[in-house]
Amino acid sequence: MKHAARHSFLVRPGGRPRGELRVPGDKSISHRAAMLAAIADGETRVHGFLEGADCLATLRVFEAMGVTVTRQGGVLCIAGAGRDGLRPVAGALDLGNSGTSMRLLAGLLAGQAFDSVLTGDASLRKRPMGRVIEPLRQMGADIAGEAGDLAPLRIRGGRSLRGIRYRPPVASAQVKSCVLLAGLYADGDTAVVEPAVSRDHTERMLSAFGVELFRDGDAVGLRGGQRLTGGELRVPADLSSATFFMLAAAIVPGAEVRLTGVGVNPTRDGVIAILRAMGVGIALENERTEGGEPVADLRVTGGALRGIEIDPALVPLAIDEFPAVFVAAACAEGDTVLRGAAELRVKESDRIAVMADGLAALGVPVEVYPDGLRIRGGGADFAFDGGEIDSHGDHRIAMAFAMAGFRARDTIAIRDCANVATSFPGFVAMAREAGLSIEEANG
Repeated sequence: MKHAARHSFLVRPGGRPRGELRVPGDKSISHRAAMLAAIADGETRVHGFLEGADCLATLRVFEAMGVTVTRQGGVLCIAGAGRDGLRPVAGALDLGNSGTSMRLLAGLLAGQAFDSVLTGDASLRKRPMGRVIEPLRQMGADIAGEAGDLAPLRIRGGRSLRGIRYRPPVASAQVKSCVLLAGLYADGDTAVVEPAVSRDHTERMLSAFGVELFRDGDAVGLRGGQRLTGGELRVPADLSSATFFMLAAAIVPGAEVRLTGVGVNPTRDGVIAILRAMGVGIALENERTEGGEPVADLRVTGGALRGIEIDPALVPLAIDEFPAVFVAAACAEGDTVLRGAAELRVKESDRIAVMADGLAALGVPVEVYPDGLRIRGGGADFAFDGGEIDSHGDHRIAMAFAMAGFRARDTIAIRDCANVATSFPGFVAMAREAGLSIEEANG
């Protein structure tokens, strides 16, 4: 989506966050719903699927491989091709900006009888893929990337995969999911030993499709050859998207926002713990389970924020939410320190460097580490300077700095915002509904 790089947000200062909001469906879960439904037997009806650019890219590649996708009202209907029913495609499968799609699909396609090529936009082609190439090769896959293990990824089909017990060097839900999906096509058992807790959406959804998993200490695994059965799935509202409105309420004393039907999976709710530690009031109401995922309504109230040292154990549970956390930290009393988060440097952008540059441009003192940041908060009287931010095409950075407008003294212009559509279609309209003065511009 870099062709729309001139797409910008213009945010005027002030406003008070308000209202009850329902953010779009969870991106991580929507990806997995599309993938597993595509290789399941029978039809799967997905309620709440995220119609954002990343998830639509996943859908398109499966349609190209022969999967029929229709819509009935707000329900996505996927007629599964079965475990071995996908068809080869002439040319590369274009995954746009979606790293989740590429890494998970690499595992699924490694077990097919046909060759595949996975590519994406300029940003995705810079993101590291060696972390999935290595375990897939251990399983017997024939997979290669460009120099530096970058996309395009070329996968030769027809290889016999064997189950392995794999310990990734860092906790990664994408690596774990890639290996487990390949394990469906492998002989014997495949298991991933987690060095720390990572998101378990794949395990929950595999179970929902009838796959039996086993656990052995820190390992989770499955036996190859199992078939999946389609059915009804419900996708909760995305906690990562809800985080931007949690941020809005957090940085405006006395503000209150209610976010309905949000997924609060304990393997990715670290942002709730972090914001609570900083002094944000977050109440979970109407807690329930939908589609195997824990869900709640979040009532978020702003107050006096305090700087904290973020527990490294929370890093993998909040890895996508740190741009918002960094903006909140700028409004806190005292320093906020994050270490152990080198993974942020290989997201859609180098989120440590890009956030540090953006915060500095708005008058926030920042110290940069190889694996994190120290942010000197301005306290109760702090307001962001106006200025111009380059989001480097990173949707989460664009949305985080947009919310800084609630605590700004002048206009903030945010450049290169087109990729917000990858995860949060309708963001600008919802931000306005919540009280933010934001406009979109091109050129």
